[in-house]
Amino acid sequence: MNEYGRYMRNFFKYRDLLKLLVLKDIKIKYKRSVLGVVWSLLNPLLTMTILTLVFKELFRFNIENFAAYVISGQVLFSFFSEATSLAMSSIYSSGQIIKKVYIPKYIFPVSKVLYSLVNMCFSFIAVLIVCLTTGVALKATLLFSFISIFYIFVFSVGVGLILCSIVVFFRDIEHIYGVFLTAWMYATPIIYPMEIMPDKYMFLLNGNPLYYFITHFREGLLYGSIPTWELNVQCASYAFVTLLAGVYLFKRRQDQFILYI
Repeated sequence: MNEYGRYMRNFFKYRDLLKLLVLKDIKIKYKRSVLGVVWSLLNPLLTMTILTLVFKELFRFNIENFAAYVISGQVLFSFFSEATSLAMSSIYSSGQIIKKVYIPKYIFPVSKVLYSLVNMCFSFIAVLIVCLTTGVALKATLLFSFISIFYIFVFSVGVGLILCSIVVFFRDIEHIYGVFLTAWMYATPIIYPMEIMPDKYMFLLNGNPLYYFITHFREGLLYGSIPTWELNVQCASYAFVTLLAGVYLFKRRQDQFILYI
């Protein structure tokens, strides 16, 4: 308990450094960019437009407010994909800093997830724009979507800690994870209704944390409903169990990082 308490104290002690790392990543991303952060709005909108044209017109999925349905799932999955991919490489890419000065190593993967969270906040504006322009009746239940974002943020930190704890020793994981993310995307009802999933493949949904996070997000945002207690328990369980697993693995492996970076 004292060890984890020390982790929390260090986290607050180095919060200014964490802020600087996030700001540095934001500046690097938009350096020499004419539109700057506007791309965080345009990117999900353009992707949503393409997906809507392809899947609604060609495959004729019968989903009300299909554009809003697509972008709501797309934005959450894109956040998770970016956050975990960046967190995965954060330790070995910061090797020169880690070798020279003492900094709690978990600061690096956490800063990458926070950076992705900032990007998603801009993308969330795009989600609201699509909802308003496609006739989605936004209600006070919209506030529950921030709880959804919190759940997937915690989950992403946990996954990021697990990945960066492994990839330092096995770099091939970075390439395998890219393929895995593609498969994970298609196993998640982002662009199709869950009703079309054959019964024999329902296990892909039932064991898919992102399915629950996205469902939670859509309940409050698109359907004006309060996510059920059961759904909240499922989301919280996936998020915090993964975070604890990530912290545990990272804590066990971190002293060996210096030998491999």
